[in-house]
Amino acid sequence: MKTVAPLVLALAASALAAPAMAQFQKPEDAVKYRKASFTVLAAHFGRVGAMANGRVPFDAKVAAESAAIAETMSKLPWEAFGPGTDKGDTRAQPAVWTEQAKFKAAGEKMMGEVAKLNAAAKTGNLDQIKAAFGAAGASCKACHDDFRKN
Repeated sequence: MKTVAPLVLALAASALAAPAMAQFQKPEDAVKYRKASFTVLAAHFGRVGAMANGRVPFDAKVAAESAAIAETMSKLPWEAFGPGTDKGDTRAQPAVWTEQAKFKAAGEKMMGEVAKLNAAAKTGNLDQIKAAFGAAGASCKACHDDFRKN
């Protein structure tokens, strides 16, 4: 059952991603959606990171499951940065909307690095996971530095 739950979550998230913008009846709905997407992404990314950094014992199966979910979640929040979502309970900086090409490139970079992390996790090789985790973490940090309020 433990292996089925992450798969079900990932499939559900994928199924919901395409029609998500249509689901946002109000800008605050989009903000909640993107925050939830990032929260789940961070949780699974953090699980892999804890293993990569030696804070918890390495478990190849858990690393692979978490990396797969992280990759799926990395694709979800971007459409929720639409018009009117720059207000309210958000930590997004105005640069998200004024520098949209740069923001899009940062998001694509992060998605690519998280995909590489997922590929590394599938090998079960901790050294490969460590290298991919470092690059993925750097891409997250770069986006946070440029586009997220502290």
